[in-house]
Amino acid sequence: MKGPFKATKVTDNVYWVGAIDWGMRNFHGYQTRRGTTYNAYLVMADKITLIDTVKGPFADEMLSRIASVIEPEKIDYIISNHAEFDHTGALPRTIQVAKPTKVFASVMGVKVLSNLFDLDIDVTPVKNGESLSLGNMNLSFIHTPMLHWPESMVTYLAEDEILFSQDAFGMHLASTERFDDELPYDVIAEEAAKYYANILLPFSPLITKLLKSLPTLGLSFKIVAPTHGPIWRKSFSDILNWYSNWAEQQPSMRAVIVYDTMWNSTDIMARAICDGLAEGGASVSTMPLGSTHRSDVATAVMHAGALILGSPTINNGIFPSIAETMTYLKGLKPKNLIGAAFGSFGWSGEAVGHLNELLKSMNVRLISDGIKASYVPNADALEKCRALGKAVAERLKERL
Repeated sequence: MKGPFKATKVTDNVYWVGAIDWGMRNFHGYQTRRGTTYNAYLVMADKITLIDTVKGPFADEMLSRIASVIEPEKIDYIISNHAEFDHTGALPRTIQVAKPTKVFASVMGVKVLSNLFDLDIDVTPVKNGESLSLGNMNLSFIHTPMLHWPESMVTYLAEDEILFSQDAFGMHLASTERFDDELPYDVIAEEAAKYYANILLPFSPLITKLLKSLPTLGLSFKIVAPTHGPIWRKSFSDILNWYSNWAEQQPSMRAVIVYDTMWNSTDIMARAICDGLAEGGASVSTMPLGSTHRSDVATAVMHAGALILGSPTINNGIFPSIAETMTYLKGLKPKNLIGAAFGSFGWSGEAVGHLNELLKSMNVRLISDGIKASYVPNADALEKCRALGKAVAERLKERL
């Protein structure tokens, strides 16, 4: 079982034994330009315990890393914090190789795993707040349902003050550096925000509740070890603050213009609106969908106070790229936004009305009926666009 891959020491008792996926570029609709890691952790207690596994194709890499510390057959327990395939795909193979005495998951996790796999062992359920003795060390379990699957939980190793946080506090970032302080701060800030916007944003009320409950648990964290991205050993307080702010989505002076264009008429309108916003003092992200991925739109909108949509009318409707992006964005449930719509048309002009209805369905407060321009926008139409931008900026100031 030994191979070229080595474990990384996290503490004297804990090793990272995960896998690096340099080529992954799409994670259920979210573009991951920097790849990802699948983090698994080996706890060298009296009862040797593996916390989570990796995506199925990376099983050999994980087992090789484990074998650089101990023979996999010496693993006594496996903990499954989260049943999604990127963390359990290698679980059946690991059970066959390691032959653990027990596998543990949350009560709901037992049900989910039984639906995903025909495992060679019965999975033992653990209750919220339950502890598990590893002999000389102790694990405790905190259920975190819908963060971001119904069976999700986190595991705490008391002796080393490590929180194994499954997908919480993670990011999609492939690197040979294992810890937050080994990576550029701006990179981890960017990727943490993108991860939250595209994975966790719909569950923000639950995250706010969890963050408020953490002090009551009486746990101290020296290290937070998620299942994607770097391990937090220096800047965890920063990501706690980021999560708190992102979950609240307080209004800001940032506006996002999301649009597509057919013959550049809607593009010219977007540029005029952008100028008006900037003149009014707003920070603007202008995002033409011909060159912008929907997951980057989601990240920008999470930081924004205004969302302005533009589309030409095509077949009495909106441009396909706008429809796709808005379907994705609506599912992420951004909040506290004001907005407006604009677009060019030839002979009918329904797109702006459709965009208004989309914004209303997302509880975006409209500040305008929208702006339409026939064929190529003239000077008067562009002045109206510029005025719309300034009006949005003024309304943003009023909300701060």
